[in-house]
Amino acid sequence: MIVGLFFILFSCGEETNKPEPNPPTPLSIRGADVSFLPEIEVYPTTFLDADGTAVDVLDLLKENGCNAIRIRLWHTPSSGHSGLAEVIDFSNRVRAKGLKVWITVHYSDTWADPGHQTKPNAWNTLGFSDLSDSVYNYTKKVVLAMEPDIIQIGNEINSGFLWPDGNISNLTNFTTLLKRGVQAVRDFSPTTKVMIHYAGHSSAQGFYQQLQNQNVSYDMIGLSYYPIWHGKDLNALKTNMNNLGFTFGKEIIIAETAYPFTLEWNDWTNNIVGETGHLVSGYPATPEGQKLFLLKIKQLLLETEKGTGFCYWAPEWIAYKGNESTSGSSWENMALFNFSNKAQPAMEAFE
Repeated sequence: MIVGLFFILFSCGEETNKPEPNPPTPLSIRGADVSFLPEIEVYPTTFLDADGTAVDVLDLLKENGCNAIRIRLWHTPSSGHSGLAEVIDFSNRVRAKGLKVWITVHYSDTWADPGHQTKPNAWNTLGFSDLSDSVYNYTKKVVLAMEPDIIQIGNEINSGFLWPDGNISNLTNFTTLLKRGVQAVRDFSPTTKVMIHYAGHSSAQGFYQQLQNQNVSYDMIGLSYYPIWHGKDLNALKTNMNNLGFTFGKEIIIAETAYPFTLEWNDWTNNIVGETGHLVSGYPATPEGQKLFLLKIKQLLLETEKGTGFCYWAPEWIAYKGNESTSGSSWENMALFNFSNKAQPAMEAFE
């Protein structure tokens, strides 16, 4: 009887003194790429919060827990939008809001991605040595002007950048140019984290292994993940991110992702995602499905070795030119605002 009582008391004491479990660690980067915003604001466009009140997009994102703004930078764009002057002004505005500044340097006058890595026109006639110097000096100019928290040396550089000179088929040339960009950051903005950005995840291991073999210095692995292009198997995404984290010891960030809240449209521009076959099973094209998808991405990162954060691409790219426009938004159903410009429930995923 005494032995039994002792056992009960001991067990109760042990349970009472058991430490509370640690709360989950939040992702340190909860970002949004709102690079279209300066252009959209030229038009008479009003964004609304969930209650229908007019709001500044940056304020709304911050209130919902977003802490980093990703901004694309083009060298000499024909429209002026996303050029250096606009991006400097926008980055100052972002920082004044208390948000991290994340600059994506495309090293092009327009979109750079796995299928397009066109050199700026200003660099077209340069020999390789001068091109290498231009990468260094231009990157130096960027970091001195903005001192970003994060900088990407190139955008979705699966196949290299600054073609043809920096095509990955010539690995030495590609990594020489990459290193010059990284060195400018290290020399003039040493607190800025350097990200190398790859579109997809299934073949990312081999890409980053090549960088390691060439002794390329960087801090973050950035991956684009869109189910329409990069597969719908979320378990495969998690496995590949884990493998990258364990192998290379770098912070892992989903640098671009998005999901539709509808398969309908609001202007006469064809939407990129518009079929049920583009969707992940269990995540319908509804406001709630969009939110659940983004929450799932967060969960996968929290369960990933070195998982650090995510960035939602173009949440503000609504049909801002009017719903009759044939040169409107092909992303309107992927935005975080509905067709009345009202904030969607998925905004809560930044918390």
